[in-house]
Amino acid sequence: MRACFTITRAVLLAAGFLGLALWLGAAIGETSISMDVVARTVANRVFHADYPLDAIDEGIIWNYRLSRAVVAACCGAALAVSGVVLQALLRNPLADPYILGISAGASMGAVSVAIMGFGAGLLTMPLGAFLGALLAFTLVSLLALRAGRGNSAIILAGVAGSQLFNALTSFIVTKAANAEQARGIMFWLLGNLSGVRWPDVWLALPATVLGLAICLWHSRALDAFTFGSQSAASLGIPVRRVYIVLAGISALMTAIMVSIVGSIGFIGLVIPHAARMIVGVRHGRLLPFAALIGAIFMIGADIVSRTMIPGQVLPIGVITALFGAPAFALILCQRRSTP
Repeated sequence: MRACFTITRAVLLAAGFLGLALWLGAAIGETSISMDVVARTVANRVFHADYPLDAIDEGIIWNYRLSRAVVAACCGAALAVSGVVLQALLRNPLADPYILGISAGASMGAVSVAIMGFGAGLLTMPLGAFLGALLAFTLVSLLALRAGRGNSAIILAGVAGSQLFNALTSFIVTKAANAEQARGIMFWLLGNLSGVRWPDVWLALPATVLGLAICLWHSRALDAFTFGSQSAASLGIPVRRVYIVLAGISALMTAIMVSIVGSIGFIGLVIPHAARMIVGVRHGRLLPFAALIGAIFMIGADIVSRTMIPGQVLPIGVITALFGAPAFALILCQRRSTP
């Protein structure tokens, strides 16, 4: 009974923090809108209340800021969960979708569909991004196996793969895009939430919830992978099947987020380490907590990107790098100083 009460309290507390972050994300911007207006707008749109509100303020909140905040939360949660999973599967604290080239491969796939029309109209940007992410992860894994230098090989292979797919993306943009397309694509590749609307929410939210649920279902297997694949196999874990499922889910979540907001770094690298410092290494607690921190961090980064420079929106990837790089440096220093 006490365990159930503790879990319920934790869920309610997490929902409260996330709700507050979404509330602030809808209220804060270049045009300041009170949180009371945000609450009444949600009540009007969701519960069909009849509060008298200014049409412009209501439109800004519902059509622009709230959908943007929800997608930012989904993106942060999905990338953080992907980072946790990849670090456990590969037993490498530096593994994340950005460093391993998965984000670069997804960007290349999405740009190929958007600009060059690969797939003859049968491929959408999310599907093209997923195929690109799978291709990148497969090539990086094969290169790491060929190198055979332990856990560091996957990182070195990921850096090489990331550079390769970034170069292919730049080549496609330079060769096939006009000047206007090139500007839009390059801004999007740095991380851009400006064009996000509710249809993007109906893609990002199910992908994040389903991905988190599948990863939580395999949380015990991830705990076993922490001690190595041989130890996991000795505990009865179907190593190959779990590896394929979880790596595929990580690639899928990353690809969907890249297709919506572009390539964003440091979320999948920094957030898992921060979450481990608070709740430990058990993945049953680590995965949802990392998702929560990632969601709140991305909403905060989006707020900063809209308010740091008046009249200008910065790419959100710039904000995550500005905060993520020093945070990761602090984590590295703390890990080194820990006996």
